[in-house]
Parts: sequence; structure tokens; C-alpha cells
Amino acid sequence: MSLFKKKPLSHLMSESEDTGHEALKKTLGARSLIALGIGAIIGAGLFVRTAAAAAQNAGPSVTLGFIVAAVGCALAGLCYAELSSSIPISGSAYTYTYATMGEFMAWIIGWDLVLEYAVGAATVGIAWSEYLNNLLVNVLHWKAIPYEYCHSPFEMSTTGIHGIINIPALFIVAMLSLLLIRGTKESAFVNGIIVITKVSIVILIIIFGWTYINPSNHFPYIPAATTYTDHQGLSHNYGGIMGILGAAGVVFFAFIGFDAVSTAAQETKNPKKDMPIGILGSLAICTVLYILFAHVLTGLAPVEFFRTTGKEASVVAAINTFMPGYAWLGKLVTVAILAGFSSVILVMLLGQSRVFYSMSRDGLLPQIFSKVHPKFRTPYKANLIILVLVGAFAAFIPGDVVGDMTSIGTLFAFILVCIAVIILRKTEPDLPRQFKTPFVPVVPILGILVCAAMIFGLGWPNWLRLFGWLAIGFVIYFTYSKKNSKLRQQK
Repeated sequence: MSLFKKKPLSHLMSESEDTGHEALKKTLGARSLIALGIGAIIGAGLFVRTAAAAAQNAGPSVTLGFIVAAVGCALAGLCYAELSSSIPISGSAYTYTYATMGEFMAWIIGWDLVLEYAVGAATVGIAWSEYLNNLLVNVLHWKAIPYEYCHSPFEMSTTGIHGIINIPALFIVAMLSLLLIRGTKESAFVNGIIVITKVSIVILIIIFGWTYINPSNHFPYIPAATTYTDHQGLSHNYGGIMGILGAAGVVFFAFIGFDAVSTAAQETKNPKKDMPIGILGSLAICTVLYILFAHVLTGLAPVEFFRTTGKEASVVAAINTFMPGYAWLGKLVTVAILAGFSSVILVMLLGQSRVFYSMSRDGLLPQIFSKVHPKFRTPYKANLIILVLVGAFAAFIPGDVVGDMTSIGTLFAFILVCIAVIILRKTEPDLPRQFKTPFVPVVPILGILVCAAMIFGLGWPNWLRLFGWLAIGFVIYFTYSKKNSKLRQQK
């Protein structure tokens, strides 16, 4: 049987109507989906990547970099919105690829999504651990957690102390995994509270910080094209068009997460209407907040500040230095960052478990990943296995090992989703579409080109890591998944 045999749409649609004991519980509406999207998007990117992109690439024109990145995400988001409303099944890009490009390509994207969701959740868990110490010391004025118990065995402090285990990172991954097992509705409720908290603090920074903007920090708005060499000796294109494009590549990380909304399609009450609202609504809200926040932050402090004294905890440093009397706001930012990281981890773990759930139902992964809790109607065994895998990574591996693999995995998924829209328009012209991507095939093709350009900008070391990761996936597919595929077992 061909490696590219497609899963019939009739099978997918019957799964979406399944209400049996192995079906996921439908509890989410449009507002919950928007909150899930915002929860996944606003996190480390806003509070960390903004200053980094301004310092290394674009100066005050980092706002234009946000716009470029948002355009790329919007093009892919329009394609996600069509597919998620037409094929309301858990699994996101994996499911869409199975229906349009066949089993082998579906396996590739399903394996690739592990980079975005599981590895991404572990990485943010490690960052959460770092900011927890910041909260304990600078906000609560308590003692910091000993170095050896909040760092991996591969890390060593400047005083020669070796890490043993990152307990805070393991703790937050475990707590959020258990919350997901308890129920998607409950998880969405907690996420909603977190989203309200961190969005409120972002708005406070924009409102109060606006009056402290120094116009000289925004001049020239687009710096002349030069090369900036950082403290590690790495060179960056600074200023001009290349600087803006470089900034777009950096702040793209800040948008990762809106696509995770599509993994909850099977738990949505009215996916045909609510999925497009959730995906595009969360992306639109975050884009506006990002641009305003970047404008305020780069107006508060000069670029040199973000390269030197304001390099670490840049937002808090800028508030404490250039907004006298607002130290309380700096403390709230620390709380917002912890809350933001928590909701990002929550949505990433949700996305990963739903992708594994779909792959397991298709026979490409062991059946244990699709076992649904008899009471909570969540894939609890998948969540427990993911807890072990992600928790081990967060507890014992340094955060910088992952690098840009999360982003390259996400961009690859975006490209396949754009391709899937074009293929389905040709092969299934009569498929009911509650939401239609406009100007097909122009919009999907533009999405492919923008995402491919960002992949190109990530450089060959990340291409090699992606190929290595996919090679491991090929071994699993040809030794297990191909033999156990339910589609192949059908006569």
C-alpha cells in the first residue's frame, strides 16, 4: 500500500460526531478558544524577545518586525481557520495532512509537532523555574532555591556548584499535566484567569509607560544598516530592511501557540463557527498588544540599555530605571511572566496530548495514548506519559539545548497546513466550509513563502537538527506505525 494513502474525509467527519466513551468531551466555546490562544501566545516572547530583537536587529523598528511576523502567522492562521472549521478533529496539522497528503506525510508532521509542543513546554518550564527564583528573591524577599535543585546536571554556577535536578520545572509541568487530566473545561477556566492577569499587566505597562516615552529613543525609527556584534562575538544584521527581517525572525517565537487552538477542535461545542474566531481572534488581539508594547518599551530606554545593563529581565529593568515610582509595576511584571509561562505550558501540553490522541486512534502510536478517562473524558494516559517525558527533559536538560528547534518545527507545520488548503480545494471542492481562506491559492502560497523564508533565516545548524529529529521519526514509523496503521488494515 502506498505511503501516501489518504484518510477519507468521511472517516474524519464520523470521528468528529463520535459521542462514545472514547470520545473527548465537548466543553469549549469561542471565548475559551480565544483565551487558550492568548494563553499560548503571550509568554516569554513578549517579555524577553522584544528587547532582544531591538538590541540585536532593529532598534525601535522592532515594531515593524512584529508586523512582518504577524503577517506570516496571519496567512497561516487563515489556512488553519478553514481546515479546523471544515475538519473539526483533534490533531491540528497532523489530521489535515493525513486527509490531504497521506499517511507518511501525516506521520512526519505529527512527529514534527513534538518539537513545538512537548519540547516547547519543557523549555518554557525551565524558564519558569528561573523566574520563580526572581519572584522569591526580588518580590517576596525570601531565600532563593539552592542552585543544585533548580538546574540540570549539565549546568554549573560561576562558583563551581553543579546542578542536580530542576525541581521547580518538574513541579510546574506535573501540576499542569494533572490539571489537564482533571478536565479541559477546568483547564480552560484556570487559563482564562491567567490570561486576564497577564493581559491586564501588559495593558498597564502600555498605559503608564506611554507618558515616559522619550522621543529621542525612537529616532531614527529605522536605523541605518550596520552589523552589530554581541558579547559572545556573534554578528547580527542591525538596521535597514535586513534588520527588520531579522527582528521578525526573532519575535516570531512570540507568536508560537495560536495554532494550538486547532488541536482542541474535537472538544469545541460548535467548531465550524468557533474555531476561526478562536484562532484569528487570539492572533489579532496579541498582535495589537505586541506592537503597542514594543513601541512603549523601545521608547522608554535607548538600544544600548538593552545591550548592557537592561539585557537581563529587560522589561523590569526598563521600568525600574526609566519609570520612577513604578517599582510595584516591575514586581507585577515578574508575576505576569510566571503566569504567562504557566499558561503557555498548559496549552502546549494540551496540544501535545491531542496530537498523540489522534495518532493513536489511527494506529500510528500505541493504543494507550488514546485511552480516555471514564469520568473526566480526557486522554489521561497520554497526559501521564507526556508528563514523564516533558518532566524529565525539564528536570535534567539545559534550556538552551533546544535552541530554535521549536520554531523550525512550527514553521514546517505552517507550511504543510497552507499546502493542505490548496490540495483540499482541488480534491474536495464540495466540502462544507464554514470559513473560507480568501484568495486561494494566493494566500496559502504567500504563507508558504513567508514561513520558508523564516526557516531559511534560522540557519543550517537548525536544518540539521530538524533532519536528525525526522530521521528518528522515520525509524519509529517503519518499525511500528506502518505495521499497525488502522488505515492499512482496512480491506
